[in-house]
Amino acid sequence: MSSLPSTSSASPTSSTPSKETAVYTHGHHESVLRSHRWRTAANSAAYLTGELKPHMLVLDIGCGPGTISADLAGLVPDGHVTAVDAAPDIVEQARAHAAEAGRANMSFGVADVHALDYPDDTFCVVHAHQVLQHVGDPVQALREMRRVTKPGGIVAARDADYAAFTWFPEAPALDEWLDLYHRVARASGGEPDAGRRLRSWARQAGFTDIDSTASTWCYATDDDRAWWSGLWADRTVASSYARLATEGGHATEAELAAIARGWREWARAEDAWFMVPHGEILCRV
Repeated sequence: MSSLPSTSSASPTSSTPSKETAVYTHGHHESVLRSHRWRTAANSAAYLTGELKPHMLVLDIGCGPGTISADLAGLVPDGHVTAVDAAPDIVEQARAHAAEAGRANMSFGVADVHALDYPDDTFCVVHAHQVLQHVGDPVQALREMRRVTKPGGIVAARDADYAAFTWFPEAPALDEWLDLYHRVARASGGEPDAGRRLRSWARQAGFTDIDSTASTWCYATDDDRAWWSGLWADRTVASSYARLATEGGHATEAELAAIARGWREWARAEDAWFMVPHGEILCRV
């Protein structure tokens, strides 16, 4: 087994990386974590899992509560997963989840993807799920991910593409929600239509060997619709997203409440269906 990654810093090969300037639109309200805890390697990183080997050292950036990270650790039993996030309290949740899952081959830290505190050529795989849409400089983030990846290793990223979200039946409240989300996310410094841009960002970051794919989440059963609409209804009125929307002058509390009601009304339709498309990249270093 390869030696575990050091937490000491090495000077980047280029100029000093920029620090994060964007605001995480969603925050970590319970309605957000409800969504994050649902994510697994199977439903959120299937494009990557076939590349993993038992001995690999993996860096999982933006690990959130750690459900994907712990799954990845199970796929590299002779290796190691380092799970990092920008929010210290969320890192602690990931640590607790790993302990509950019995994953001894994991470590945790707080990190800014624009300026990773790891030496060059440290990891076999560097992974980021739903991260690049929220950062101030996704190209710089990919450069840093590449810097800490060993030659022959992989940089992997998957991001949703909000403009391509599709649902039935038509619901004016959801149209208003999508327009509002775009405005709030971009005002926070992010790019909600990141999925379609991943390949372009990777090329700008210097990658030349890039596999580009796409996959979806789909919510169509009664339980799935209720879960998906419920978390967005709650998020619309009670999360950091709601605060950013009102404080930024993008919507009033009454308008947010109307959108939340629209989410719940949409989900009650027996033929309701919602698709979330994602772009994916596997970049060979």
